[in-house]
Amino acid sequence: MTISYIDSISADDLPATFTKFFVESVSVGFPSPANDYLESPIDLNRYLIKNNIATFLVRVSGDSMIDANIANQAILIVDRSLEPKNGSIVVASLDGEFVCKRLQLKPRLCLIAENPDYDPIYIQHSQELDIMGTVTAAINKFE
Repeated sequence: MTISYIDSISADDLPATFTKFFVESVSVGFPSPANDYLESPIDLNRYLIKNNIATFLVRVSGDSMIDANIANQAILIVDRSLEPKNGSIVVASLDGEFVCKRLQLKPRLCLIAENPDYDPIYIQHSQELDIMGTVTAAINKFE
């Protein structure tokens, strides 16, 4: 999976776009037409971006993270201020190539794909690994 850098993002710089937000959760289908109870409109920029200064967006290419619901051409929201933990999905630079993988810290440092067709990438002492940030959300388009 490759990553294309989009740009730094700040919710303050984006126009407020509000979408209707139903109070009721939906298990299957849509809310009842008789349900006129709406919460305040939701601004997806503010909902998805917690730390404006440390957040950037990237578009991914490939299917190595498909089982983590990160599809080909998804846009990732990445927060550089979050400390990556064991099991975090991260955007990393490995020997200068950007990748998105699940971080494994123990028993051995590696980057793990979320697709059984891809082997884990075990980090060797001679390799340069730089964690660029922790993925906080993925935006997938279905059509």
